[in-house]
Amino acid sequence: MAGGLVSLGMYARPETRGATGRLWSLIAEEYGAGPARMAPDDEAEEAWLAPDLLLAQTCGLPFRHHLKDRVTLVGTPDYGVPGCLPGYYRSCVVVRRDDARKELAEFRGARLAVNSLMSQSGWAAIENHLSETGAAFSFYERRLETGSHAASAQAVARGEAALAAIDAVTWALLERHEPWVRGLAVLTRTRPTPGLPLITRAGNDPAPLFAAITAAIARLGAPDRAALMLRGLVAIPKEHYLAEPIPFPLNATSPS
Repeated sequence: MAGGLVSLGMYARPETRGATGRLWSLIAEEYGAGPARMAPDDEAEEAWLAPDLLLAQTCGLPFRHHLKDRVTLVGTPDYGVPGCLPGYYRSCVVVRRDDARKELAEFRGARLAVNSLMSQSGWAAIENHLSETGAAFSFYERRLETGSHAASAQAVARGEAALAAIDAVTWALLERHEPWVRGLAVLTRTRPTPGLPLITRAGNDPAPLFAAITAAIARLGAPDRAALMLRGLVAIPKEHYLAEPIPFPLNATSPS
């Protein structure tokens, strides 16, 4: 089978780069692909609609917002997030450990650090949580866009923002590798939603890729699986992604 562009950098860290490379080598071996073009970790978004895309990981919000009819869903990695079904995840709403506020409602008017408004875990999860729990406010007007979950957490730690919604997998990796997160605490967690899906270009058959990834994860050494927090691959229906609400401003309806 022909190769193509591969982008597996959504959870990239220096400590996991080797494990990710070994995972891709096993996927390529199982899939029978020729030489692949690997996208740099900071060019994930550019890869999603590349005409030669073979495999990439995206986020649930861009998938349902503008990718759903332009790419093919392959499957969803399972990272074993506590309290979630396989393949699902949630956001940890983090604050400074010394913050006296104990309820999310007390943060009305506070500044939220957000990696991107096109992020399910950083933006949609907390805005939908506010809506679903009856809170009569949004963080839209008081947000600080940072470009990454790690930068959002650092903004909270430095006092530049009061809180941030951090992908539970990213939060676990930060707790594992970054001593400065000890100054932060989890205030609350959002409800589980489908995790970061793997996609291929439109028209490409996803079944051989799903089989190759499943076999590759099973063959991956235990230390590498632990480093990546990877349990397996699951088939979450596309409709489950599309059923999640799209928050302002992407839904063009002004927040409360």
